[in-house]
Amino acid sequence: MTTAFKTLDDVDVAGKRVLVRVDLNVPMDGDRVTDDTRLRAIAPTLRELAQKGARTILLAHFGRPKGKRDESQSLKVVVPALEKTLMQDVGFADDCVGETAAAAIARMTPGDVLLLENARFHPGEEKNDPAFAAELARLGDLYVNDAFSAAHRAHASTEGLARLLPAYAGRSMQAELDALSKALGNPERPVVAVVGGAKVSTKLDLLGNLVGKVDHLVIAGGMANTFLFAEGVDIGKSLCEKDLADTAREIVAKARAAGCAIVLPSDGRLAKEFKAGAENRVAPVGAVAADEMILDVGPDAIAKVSAVLEGAKTLVWNGPFGAFEIAPFDQGTVAIARKAAELTRAGKLLSVAGGGDTVAALNHAGVAGDFTYVSTAGGAFLEWLEGKELPGVAALSATS
Repeated sequence: MTTAFKTLDDVDVAGKRVLVRVDLNVPMDGDRVTDDTRLRAIAPTLRELAQKGARTILLAHFGRPKGKRDESQSLKVVVPALEKTLMQDVGFADDCVGETAAAAIARMTPGDVLLLENARFHPGEEKNDPAFAAELARLGDLYVNDAFSAAHRAHASTEGLARLLPAYAGRSMQAELDALSKALGNPERPVVAVVGGAKVSTKLDLLGNLVGKVDHLVIAGGMANTFLFAEGVDIGKSLCEKDLADTAREIVAKARAAGCAIVLPSDGRLAKEFKAGAENRVAPVGAVAADEMILDVGPDAIAKVSAVLEGAKTLVWNGPFGAFEIAPFDQGTVAIARKAAELTRAGKLLSVAGGGDTVAALNHAGVAGDFTYVSTAGGAFLEWLEGKELPGVAALSATS
């Protein structure tokens, strides 16, 4: 996968105008960035370009202005946090195309960094309009995509532009694709996938793709209840999509045909109400009372999943095991995450995780830094796991 496109190792950027697509869609509290994870992710690419004497021009979106100028969604508010992360001045242009952008770029000297205004202020961005992409292309000599999290969108700044200029993957994009390739592209076996979350309906494509690629598929969270119900297990008042029982059985049959072992919870932590500190008990999944719900896996399930991980070489993780936001229903997620982290630290397991809830769960367990790679790209990470082609990545490959 990683040999299909060029990286910064393949180009001399000195003195060049380098258009870099980044993800600056960061959470804000007023004018303050509350989480700089995405800024830190792009810093290696931007520092390298500056050190090599490039004129670095940043393209990004912010919010959903729907193709119109909206000052409340201006990227200008991100500049101070970006300057702090990069430890250098960052210029700002009040538009991403036209005379305003061109004039700001003309004033740049090698090593400078300039942020252009929100690309989504123009309807041509989300429409991937060729004329708008051509306007962007006129501003640069080279194109670098360092926004894997936006790679599932076929927009002008993520896909169209890559076909008009010599295109390269930034360091963050390169690291993401390297990790994903090692996890599912050409993995060391056995491969285990953990798929959790509330609903099977949101992960049908994901499950369908994984059963043909992994050796063990661990189904966790609320979605496991649908599979248990499909097997005739009484799950009380647990969250369950009963109308998807046939679909669950089809997935199990497909897995069996592919030689993929499906791992379902053998026991759970049960409660009659969903709240912090609720009275709860541990019981086998077949012993759930009519007024109880399964809110986490129990110790036997934790031990069984841990044993599966002990025998694995590669782990792909998306979704928690239980209602990890509320104690004591975080115990399964925390215990299994810590087991995966321990095996990773020992060099026995390559572990790749991603998706919003997953990142939050691993942070809660205190082990996000111990996994081989944790992707902060929600939609793009999921679509990649589903086996879908990502336009932003495909465009880089096409130009190689």
